[in-house]
Amino acid sequence: MIPIRPQTIRSPSGEELIVLTRAEFDALIAAAADQLEDAEDVAIFDGRMTALRDGRDARLPAEVTAAMLSGDSLLRALRRWKGLTQAELAERTNLAQGYISDLETRRKIGTHETLKAIAAALDVETSWLGGDDHRET
Repeated sequence: MIPIRPQTIRSPSGEELIVLTRAEFDALIAAAADQLEDAEDVAIFDGRMTALRDGRDARLPAEVTAAMLSGDSLLRALRRWKGLTQAELAERTNLAQGYISDLETRRKIGTHETLKAIAAALDVETSWLGGDDHRET
């Protein structure tokens, strides 16, 4: 930041005024904007951390995200993270193992009810597997 050397003058009514160069003024405005942006970032972070703590927001575990970055589908990554085989997940959900495979390879996307049953069997947030707009294909 540039050094600020303000000058003080008096208005005709006796009010004290501060005179800055344009560069000093611009530097002060930029610094204020940075502080405001930092404060907004802190507020967003605090709000999200509170939501996580209160259970209003849940994020995918790092292991699941890493598996997805390596090419696994979300469902496959979640199933493996929970230590289940496709057959075990099929048994817990009363779905066919082949259907689980189709969901994992994205050949099928499943209904909301199917995804809700899978989420319950995996003991994960239903929202992790998608919203209400899923339909069987």
